[in-house]
Amino acid sequence: MASAVERTDDLVREYLIYRGFTSTLKHLDSEIKSDKDKGFRVDKIIDQLQQLIQSYDLTGLKEYWAYLDRRLFSRLEDVYRPTVNKLRTSLYRFYVIHTVQMKNSEKTQEFFQKQALELQTQPEWRDWFALPFIPAPEQNPSFSPYFSRQWADTFLVSLHNFLSVLFQCMPQPVLLSFDNEVQRIKTVQEENEELRQLLFALQVEWRQKKDEEMVHHKLPPYVQHMDRLGDTELDLVFSQRNVNMTTPSRNFFSTFLPQTRRAPGKTAPGPQSSPTQASLGRKDPTAAQSAKAKDLPSAKDLKMPSVSTATVDLATGHSLKRRPHDHEKERKELLSKLPQQSLEKKTDSDLDAQTEALPDQTDSTNQMRVCEVGGAAVEQPFIKLSQEEYGEHHSSIMHCRVDCSGRRVASLDVDGVVKVWAFNPIMQTKATIMSKSPLLSLEWAAKPDRLLLLGSGVGTVKLYDTDAKKNLYEMTIDDVHPRILSLACSPSGTSFVCSAAAQAAPTGVVTEGDARVSAPVSGQLLLWDTKTVKQQLQFALEPGPVAINCTAFNHNGNLLVTGAADGMIRLFDMQRYESALSWKAHDGEVYSVEFSYDENTVFSIGEDGKFVQWNIHRCGVKQSEYSLSQDAVGPFVLSGYSGYKQVQVPRGRLFAFDSEGQHVLTCSSSGGVIYRLNKADAGLESVLSLGGHKAPVVTVDWCSAMDCGTCLTASMDGKIKLSTLLAQKP
Repeated sequence: MASAVERTDDLVREYLIYRGFTSTLKHLDSEIKSDKDKGFRVDKIIDQLQQLIQSYDLTGLKEYWAYLDRRLFSRLEDVYRPTVNKLRTSLYRFYVIHTVQMKNSEKTQEFFQKQALELQTQPEWRDWFALPFIPAPEQNPSFSPYFSRQWADTFLVSLHNFLSVLFQCMPQPVLLSFDNEVQRIKTVQEENEELRQLLFALQVEWRQKKDEEMVHHKLPPYVQHMDRLGDTELDLVFSQRNVNMTTPSRNFFSTFLPQTRRAPGKTAPGPQSSPTQASLGRKDPTAAQSAKAKDLPSAKDLKMPSVSTATVDLATGHSLKRRPHDHEKERKELLSKLPQQSLEKKTDSDLDAQTEALPDQTDSTNQMRVCEVGGAAVEQPFIKLSQEEYGEHHSSIMHCRVDCSGRRVASLDVDGVVKVWAFNPIMQTKATIMSKSPLLSLEWAAKPDRLLLLGSGVGTVKLYDTDAKKNLYEMTIDDVHPRILSLACSPSGTSFVCSAAAQAAPTGVVTEGDARVSAPVSGQLLLWDTKTVKQQLQFALEPGPVAINCTAFNHNGNLLVTGAADGMIRLFDMQRYESALSWKAHDGEVYSVEFSYDENTVFSIGEDGKFVQWNIHRCGVKQSEYSLSQDAVGPFVLSGYSGYKQVQVPRGRLFAFDSEGQHVLTCSSSGGVIYRLNKADAGLESVLSLGGHKAPVVTVDWCSAMDCGTCLTASMDGKIKLSTLLAQKP
């Protein structure tokens, strides 16, 4: 009940702020501070009684017990009255014993003087009036049991249990019943998620069995001797293949991918069977891959009404003798005409939706074309199952991070508003944090993962409990370096690193006319203990104190890598708490830095637009280098009306790796882009464009904690896109 009351108080407070009832909110806060019920928390009530006893406040003790009697005990049935009287007697005896143990005879005599009229009629107090005159009452057989620790603990536990049962049996308002509903809904959601995963696994197993059955199907007569076919017969085979590909196929992806069809299903037996099945049954793997690659554009054409007309011509046999390249030419012409025809049929109200859908079609087409390289089919590494939008922010996003469990997200915008929200199984806001001081950075704690570190612009770091929705601690870092630019929690959960910098030009959203500071800003790097909430040490930054923009630990917390405003990357040994390596990495500031999957190298993005891989075993030798556009590096520019522009310097993570470290997600002007990491001479190979944004993406994150990978892309218009990916294992 106590936890439900606290959450209800927070909800009421948030509602009053939303409605603008500030005076009511002030009265609510003042009454909560003077609440004698202590929010129905039994431990708080016991602490209040012990505090009154330790301070020898007999009057306050009597008044507080009288309040509990009027508020709670008077509503009980008469059968419980003897129990209440026994608890009151034990409480007074607890007070008297405490005065004797503290050898405060004045307070002992004061108690009997003030309570004489009330206690002299009670037989259980008859022998106690002699207590002040006994030299060693703790040795007296009548009083020695009350001086033992066992009696005191038994009394406190009995009082605690009595109050707990009483609060549970009290009639509760309807508003407090929401807690039970929340727990019930949470249980149902978890059960639904388990059933969804089970269904997904069963569908995968079913598809594998179907593929095995399809491989053993009897081949059509005209495919059994494919090597002997002439040119005319080959034209016939290609034409029949195009006809059969227009039949919608069904597979296990149909539940998740309504617009993507990859594996053919059952087709009519006889000579009209799909040649794709025949090619799958052949021993030549190259032919099977080619057939699979050519199926993709044909399945893509299913969504186009103009292609259906061409299919009718093929079905009637009027174009059976066309060459394959003629069909490809016709398909490209139809693709080029489709957007124009569709736009003419749309009304003015649907133009925005049509314009927003076109980039996705283009991306899908590009993804299909990437699958065929040099005549051989290449399996696409990821499939985009879904894309959802979180739109609770009203200004540009600065940070967006997923916690260690992969179930909650914390996002921070330039207005200093933090949203903690969940996306599995449904997207739902869990907490909203509005700070009086501007917030510049955030980081999830490693253990426990419900805690959130928030760095401000006034030299403080807050430790926020996302479950209880309250601040646990507020640490003052430094007044000289008030801007907390970066936070990184050790994987062990025992400490965190804090980067503090001096005041400089505004680094959030600024107008185009503002100039950036060219000289590196002064700063410091500190290590704090999360258990004692005290500063452990300050790292030495060579050649001088400089602002650290980004920090990252390795998997066990033994190494720490940092990127600074002077373009230097510094590697620290966290066992000795000293700098191990440092090297000049970029011309300008280092914006983002991360360890590679094997932790033998470090990747960084800098102001010079370079994405570089560094070998940490060879003193920062450049292993590979890639050039990125300004859309992926920043500063990010958002144009507005009347020539107004917003410029935002990067503060969040600019790139993120998948679970195996073979692909990287970066920012772009319209969404995230996934690249395959190749050697430096090969460059970055784009494999998937997530899209969906109307403003530049400023920070990304990639979570692989769940079965399906989740990519987060946050943009300058406050929108966060959550894309769920399915990895295609080779």
